[in-house]
Amino acid sequence: PVSALTIAGSDSGGGAGIQADLKAFAAHGVHGLSAIAALTAQHTRGVTAVHVPPIAFLQAQLDACFDDFHIGAVKIGMLASAEVIDCVAATLEARRPAHVVLDPVMVATSGAKLLQDDALHALRTRLLPLASIATPNIPEAELLTGLRIDSAASAAEAIARLRGMGAAAVLLKGGHIDE
Repeated sequence: PVSALTIAGSDSGGGAGIQADLKAFAAHGVHGLSAIAALTAQHTRGVTAVHVPPIAFLQAQLDACFDDFHIGAVKIGMLASAEVIDCVAATLEARRPAHVVLDPVMVATSGAKLLQDDALHALRTRLLPLASIATPNIPEAELLTGLRIDSAASAAEAIARLRGMGAAAVLLKGGHIDE
């Protein structure tokens, strides 16, 4: 059977990250695999701490999944540092899963920053070109493109820029603007 792999942060509150991805996979009858790229301490009011496990441990999780399962799709969420992004990108380049969904999680709903400064460049240059589809929200797309997105026209320009950076398709989540 075909499996889906989520590579993301673990949400101790259960509402996002690995936990939400595995629930979504199960709801669609898909066997879910996970590689935990960050551990967060969070609840409905915000993120109180983030721990990034050693890169070698993330690589061990990725290898364990790819070595034993037929992975039809990979869903990428919170990757906190450039080193984590480089590890994931190198694995995807080597393993070439058919579909890669990139949800570039950079800021928590509460406003907490979840991405180290050096990681933005790595996200743009290493992961966007591997994405079958990128699914940023407006604030994430603004960070990735440097554009202020406040209208349908600026949203269209941001999508064009993200596709220009290599994403095969872009689903811009626009709940942050009225148009």
